Amino acid sequence: MAQAPETPLLRARGLCKSYGAVQVIHDVDLEVRPGEVLGVLGPNGAGKTTLFNLISGDVRPDAGTLAFEGRTLDGQRPFERCRLGIGRTYQVPRPYGGMTVFENLLVAAMFGGRQAEAAANARCARILEDCGLGPKANQLAGGLPLLDRKRLELARALASGPRLLLLDEIAGGLTDEESRLLVGLVRRIREQQVTVVWIEHVLHALMAVADRLVVLNFGEKIADGLPADVMAQADVRRVYMGIEA
Repeated sequence: MAQAPETPLLRARGLCKSYGAVQVIHDVDLEVRPGEVLGVLGPNGAGKTTLFNLISGDVRPDAGTLAFEGRTLDGQRPFERCRLGIGRTYQVPRPYGGMTVFENLLVAAMFGGRQAEAAANARCARILEDCGLGPKANQLAGGLPLLDRKRLELARALASGPRLLLLDEIAGGLTDEESRLLVGLVRRIREQQVTVVWIEHVLHALMAVADRLVVLNFGEKIADGLPADVMAQADVRRVYMGIEA
């Protein structure tokens, strides 16, 4: 007897979002499978961050539906989606600069993840070590260099206990060595049974870890498949890499 297909962790159907006359997301269907790392590519203005904003609840779609673990997200506000298990980072890290690195994580764990103080303390300590921030736990977050701010942005998202983690260009502005360290961290996160959707312009970082790629252009999905197959498609090479077929 054939097994029933696995229910997607996240399913989007017919997502649309416009700002005035500009349609940023147009009729996008998307499925994210449990345990995978899904990469999202596209040129600037393709609608990638808007897609994340729709998933996290920062903005509402004009049309279409979103479901997480088979449950509709209609009407769920960002903090409610966080508590359901959807965590995210932002392109520009904005930590609570007057709080320590450890305190930044505690806020996420206790208010985003609704964890009790003792459990939150233990969890945050583990995450800081995993993210390479253990020695800086008591430093004020406002004084961190870029790599550590990005690590903290990722650590805060993890502290809320997500099952789905949305990463928005966490490798941007980093050196090759720093990007390599972040790729290693994403691999360790995946081993902890966290599903990852990663928007990234640093292609070699994304290709090193992604199981599947989705490509957006002018708000429409133009490709979805295995990384090597997607990058070989003529439309993707033209719109993303500027290479004529």
